[in-house]
Amino acid sequence: MYKHLRFFKDISIEDVPVVGGKNASLGEMFRALTPKGINLPNGYGTTADSYNYFLDSAGIRDKIAEQLNGLDVQNVTDLQTRGAAIRQIILDAEFPADFEEEIRKGYQELCDTLGYPDVVVAVRSSATAEDLPNASFAGQQETYLNISGVDQVVKHAKMCIASLFTDRAIVYRVENGFDHMKVALSVGVQQMVAVRSEAAGVMFTLDTESGFRDVVMINSIYGLGENIVQGKVSPDEFLVFKPTKAILKRKLGAKKLKMIPGPDSTTEDTDVSEADQHRFSITDEQVLTLAEWGMAIEEHYGKPMDIEWALDEDYGTLFIVQARPETVQSQKDQTCFEEYKRTEDGEVVITGTSVGNKIAAGTAKIIEDISDISGFEDGDILVTTMTDPDWVPIMKRSGAIVTDRGGRTCHAAIVSRELGIPCVVGTSNATEVINHGDELTVSCAEGDVGYVYRGRLKYEIETTDVGNLPRPDTKIMMNIGSPEHALTYAQLPNDGVGLAREEFIIDAHIKIHPLALLKFDELTDEEVRHQIHELTIGYADKSQYFVDKLAEGIALIGAGFYPNDVIVRFSDFKSNEYANLIGGQLFEPTENNPMIGWRGASRYYHEEYQAAFALECAALKRVRDKMGLTNVKAMVPFCRNLDEAHKVIDIMKQNDLVQGENGFEVYMMVEIPSNVILAEQFAEIFDGFSIGSNDLTQLTLGVDRDSHIVADVYDENNEAVKEMVRRTIAVGKEKGIKVGLCGQAPSDSPEFAEFLVKEGIDSMSLAPDTIVKTRIAAAKIEGK
Repeated sequence: MYKHLRFFKDISIEDVPVVGGKNASLGEMFRALTPKGINLPNGYGTTADSYNYFLDSAGIRDKIAEQLNGLDVQNVTDLQTRGAAIRQIILDAEFPADFEEEIRKGYQELCDTLGYPDVVVAVRSSATAEDLPNASFAGQQETYLNISGVDQVVKHAKMCIASLFTDRAIVYRVENGFDHMKVALSVGVQQMVAVRSEAAGVMFTLDTESGFRDVVMINSIYGLGENIVQGKVSPDEFLVFKPTKAILKRKLGAKKLKMIPGPDSTTEDTDVSEADQHRFSITDEQVLTLAEWGMAIEEHYGKPMDIEWALDEDYGTLFIVQARPETVQSQKDQTCFEEYKRTEDGEVVITGTSVGNKIAAGTAKIIEDISDISGFEDGDILVTTMTDPDWVPIMKRSGAIVTDRGGRTCHAAIVSRELGIPCVVGTSNATEVINHGDELTVSCAEGDVGYVYRGRLKYEIETTDVGNLPRPDTKIMMNIGSPEHALTYAQLPNDGVGLAREEFIIDAHIKIHPLALLKFDELTDEEVRHQIHELTIGYADKSQYFVDKLAEGIALIGAGFYPNDVIVRFSDFKSNEYANLIGGQLFEPTENNPMIGWRGASRYYHEEYQAAFALECAALKRVRDKMGLTNVKAMVPFCRNLDEAHKVIDIMKQNDLVQGENGFEVYMMVEIPSNVILAEQFAEIFDGFSIGSNDLTQLTLGVDRDSHIVADVYDENNEAVKEMVRRTIAVGKEKGIKVGLCGQAPSDSPEFAEFLVKEGIDSMSLAPDTIVKTRIAAAKIEGK
């Protein structure tokens, strides 16, 4: 029986006052989740009482308190001096003999239990005030990896205790109102699985940017996982949808370095081969196993979790090595929706991975070493290679952060979310292209990509209370283009997506003309070949790149709004827009009037484009059949006549996308007068109509909607346009099919919205920024 330590099997989550937050969590998981088939490493933790026993026996408590007396954490130089002095006081002190003896005996018992001598362990710090649901900062105290042998364990145990007084830990306690002398530290000695780690990483049981709860986000790198937190490596990223257990998204990270064990209980970085950089560090099967474990851990704790994992190189076995409550998105007010919008254009200086969804403007301060912080003012933009926990005091004063290295779960990203400031990580060379003193705007409000603009650009913040909005009978749906916004916008009150545009996915994420991918081997333009090669690294079959990326984009939107309907419109680029894609000019005709040229349905069955349309069908089929997102429907745009309608349905069937199979519905855009005139016949072919008010107004009135000269003629409230809409709704009711409208007219014109509701339209689909006001207006019109 031990007095000064407890093994994980005897620790529960209730023991935070005894062994700190980290060790309590490790013990809770080992005790409760090992029986459920989750692999967890064994270990033990020293007690908080033993920490206090050490301070009192060594006579150093008053010395520590004296150093802390009168400390102003805003004075960074004074903070550094006092923190270093306290740590040295602890390192110079002797452990009580019985305490040290138990640390040694505990290590020996761990070796005996595991069946081999000198087990390699991680020596971790676990403070009694850490990992609370509303107060947690990444890496306040130290963790030491690759420790072997009892003497080294004792040595690093004392170093962990000293790290309770790192500069960032001192600041953390002051900011969160904790008494330094009432916080204790437990030392965790944990079997270090994956000593020669094949891969490791972190996962969150929600989306770290939007707070969306139905996904598990997994980051993975080669070697030990520390390089993710330290921001040295851009990791692979996976997003798994909880309801259907499908991988929605795979993003290949650079992974240029991996951390491996070095001599004498050290670690070192080594280069990753180019071939390994260009493949994912874990398999789809391993991703899904981790996601299952993450969901089980979340269910056990009853809250979103931040989890560390590792893959043992020798045995190919996955382990969970740590878990704590997620403390940023899970604490946000879910009824308050805040959206930042840049209202002024500017020159892009550099891009990277966006963290958060905010915008900030300020003066750039390039700081390579934490000691060089003189002249840094509150609100300045911190530009650096990467951050570590020692940087927290200066990060708290920053208006925004830009780093050369790192991914979404590096230290800079984690702390930025907690501080609520925009952060762009993984830019590669921000410290080289940005000058000290530059005026910049950092925008993380434009999707996955974070932008750094030159100058202080104007932006606005829209805040919406969505807590108690009325729900009209008319469905208020959303128009979505960019998949990266889907999980955020899905949290607005809505009835699904009435229009998801493939063009946004193709233009922003694929960037290559589908025929250029299908005919890559025939291309002679070396520049085009080079561009395609750079974007499709890892793809022997270039066309599969198109299917994968399109499927991922559709799936993100489908998952965000699941189980509500998500109506995906097949590609509706005009020929001049297709020509702007990489390789597009090699395959596109030059048309005098592309707006009414080769677009929409006429492409899909055409012999020159059929093979490209087959890729769209393959992507949609994967989303529905493989990912389980059967809420995703298809929509055919610009279908001029009945013959085209039948041809498109037939070509879809040839590509195994069969109307009616597994609940698959196909809608038609009503945007040409012929669609309205022959509405009864079209209703026999399609499962629903979606009125495209922009094109329908243009073609009914014979006015170019892009011409400012005749802009005054373009009006959805024109009685001819209204008659077109009125007849479409009436036919839909007669034939028993759904009729919606996708366009901004209802939000821009209260008169038009009232007209639609009174005519009994089933749904209106609008841009996200007008969803709330249109929902309120529709409810008012209905008398609710």
